[in-house]
Amino acid sequence: TDDDPGIVSLLATVGETEGFDVRTATTAAEALRAARLHPPDLVLLDQRMPDVQAFELLRQLRAAMPEASEIVMMTGHGSFDSAVAAVKLGASDYLTKPFDLGRVRRLLARLRQEVACRYTTPATMAGVPAFEGMVGQSAPMQAVYDLVQRLAPHARTVLVTGETGTGKELVAHALHQLGPRHARRLLTVNCSAVVETLFESELFGHARGAFTGASEHKAGLFEAADGGTLFLDEVGELPASVQAKLLRVLESGEVQRVGSVESRRVDVRIVAATNRDLGLEVAAGRFRRDLFYRLNLAEIRLPALRDRPDDLPDLVARFLDETARRLGRPSLRLTAAGERLLAGSRWEGNVRELRNVLERACILAQGATITDRDLAGGMRAPAADVGPAGGATVLRLTPAPLADVEREHIVRTLAQVRGNKAVAARLFGISRRAFYRQLERHGLHQRVPTGPRETGHGPEFAVPMTVDPVEQMERAS
Repeated sequence: TDDDPGIVSLLATVGETEGFDVRTATTAAEALRAARLHPPDLVLLDQRMPDVQAFELLRQLRAAMPEASEIVMMTGHGSFDSAVAAVKLGASDYLTKPFDLGRVRRLLARLRQEVACRYTTPATMAGVPAFEGMVGQSAPMQAVYDLVQRLAPHARTVLVTGETGTGKELVAHALHQLGPRHARRLLTVNCSAVVETLFESELFGHARGAFTGASEHKAGLFEAADGGTLFLDEVGELPASVQAKLLRVLESGEVQRVGSVESRRVDVRIVAATNRDLGLEVAAGRFRRDLFYRLNLAEIRLPALRDRPDDLPDLVARFLDETARRLGRPSLRLTAAGERLLAGSRWEGNVRELRNVLERACILAQGATITDRDLAGGMRAPAADVGPAGGATVLRLTPAPLADVEREHIVRTLAQVRGNKAVAARLFGISRRAFYRQLERHGLHQRVPTGPRETGHGPEFAVPMTVDPVEQMERAS
């Protein structure tokens, strides 16, 4: 709610990009009416409204909405006193203009997680515990949680190991959040994604003129994370030249920018993660032995998903619930055949692979049931039989990107119903408003398929969409 249409449009775009259903208002009367008709999970309220004092509107909104709803005040004239007054009247946070869009997105991400927990149902999330975003009740995961809790308050260097997709980044976040540095920054660097020649500059910074293109001084990630945590993901990929300098920083607590003779002290917790066996890397001469010992002061080893099969039902319930809410679909459930298919997979990609398979299946599912056919297309193919000459050939399926899968499914469904969007929305199990947003997201809002039409050059599917006035009003609302 804001009297500036530009601000309203910007926040609506950010909210919809993050997967929220956004309703806007430029007057207090519109805001109250919308809140009573559709109680929101979050209200962003401008402190200066044209028809009523914002604190009075805050009181009325708080009285009209459930206690679980959040109200965040926005103003271009922020002050400590007004922030305190807003909190006393029921606001949960306070934003000043111009907005830090990163903070707005973090606010929405936190709200999404809280809402997912708030509206859990017996059919989906009952009895699904989570520890700092990690799901699982098995003995291996309980051991991980216990180790995280014991290391978080004290350990300055932690090595997190495990196969790809086991959740190493979640462990890094848990160590940061449960430790004394939680109020400071957590920065992440993917060691496998940085160009080798730029690694030193990224980690340690550089002085002006240190190399071609270094037109000004730049602080590295160690300096930026001073007082907080630096997460070195895929640390096994570090170039040998950088390994020696990283060791020096860990031992001395000082960084030296590229091209500079001065050292700067930093106080940074290091969480390093790798899917490699660093012991074998050391034996092969690809990783420094002394750096390995320095990083391996405390190790948290994450189990593969196949080693904790008891956690599979909880993970499936969580991912189905999250994906259904993000897509605006009703609760989804697996058929017995689908459950057997999931239980029989080895999940070489672990939890990440499971999440991707379920997300793809949610997009493809007709109605509220996910079948084994919906699941199979995104799963790895089984190994082929060994041929007479010996040596098995392992076949892999490479699933299409989820966005392409969703777009293709929409096009195919619209073709089947000859462009009737109301029928298509019912087949997807979502409202027409949500369906329109999906059309716009995939660039299908101007043209939709209505079925093949002979043109002399094969079937043609692109036929102009006709939108009636009622649909235009719904899309604008």
